Amino acid sequence: MPTLPVINTDDSRLLPENFTGTLISSKEIGHVEMIAGHFTAETRKSAAGRDSGGLDEIDVVGGYFDISPQLQASIFHADVEGRLRRSFASASYTIPLSDRKSINFDFNGYVTKLDKGFAQALSTGQDNKLWSLALNYKVGPHTLVLAYQQNAGDSPYVYGGYQSAGYVGDGGGTIFVANSYWSDFNAEDERSVQIGYGLDFAEYGMPGLSYRVAALKGFNIRTADGEGEEREIFNQVQYVVQSGAAKDLKLRLRASWVRVSNNSRDCNQDGDEIRMLVEYPINIF
Repeated sequence: MPTLPVINTDDSRLLPENFTGTLISSKEIGHVEMIAGHFTAETRKSAAGRDSGGLDEIDVVGGYFDISPQLQASIFHADVEGRLRRSFASASYTIPLSDRKSINFDFNGYVTKLDKGFAQALSTGQDNKLWSLALNYKVGPHTLVLAYQQNAGDSPYVYGGYQSAGYVGDGGGTIFVANSYWSDFNAEDERSVQIGYGLDFAEYGMPGLSYRVAALKGFNIRTADGEGEEREIFNQVQYVVQSGAAKDLKLRLRASWVRVSNNSRDCNQDGDEIRMLVEYPINIF
């Protein structure tokens, strides 16, 4: 179940997506992790069969770089056979202001080139650029988030789905940008802004408990009927068991509300979601 920016499984159902292939990771160079992978099959969420997703091939190469204690970066490239080629880059820079205060700037960006036949099947153009820049201001257990995200090109940012259904096949979580919650704010030409807040309860004697809320507004969506809009309110409470037999058990309660303008319903739909997620990792080896 790879968790890379260019191939990331969707775990939103009882059985997560998973891929068949080879993944090699090397940490021979200090402060650098190099990764290469080749995948030839994908199993759909909650589906039986080794390749129910109908995957052809995905080749991945990239790495993570700890440039300094304050600066981390990554770069990846993926070739989804018969679908698209995608490159990703990120940089995260933290400025300590005091023992309890810091400012972090986090950039994530994709450049995608769709295969001509695949773009025609989706009725889109072939080029897409999606990027986001987030500012995280931390004071003790409190974090304030301000983010801007922009999509450009003649195509929306397309990912996930299954090749057996005529889509990409690179995993339903393959979008590492600041404004991706329930909605991804990734429609053609869409811009979006976010204001968020996070609280870590460890300082109040409850380690493992955290809360996050965010309000997001998307605008400038290209539609046949002018510029479209969407908005989302996201809330999540999370608790991770810290010790004992259930150590690392993760409980999440999430609530999201999404509203979309009438002229943008080909891109997204209104929705109200309340979801509880339970994850219990089991180390076999």
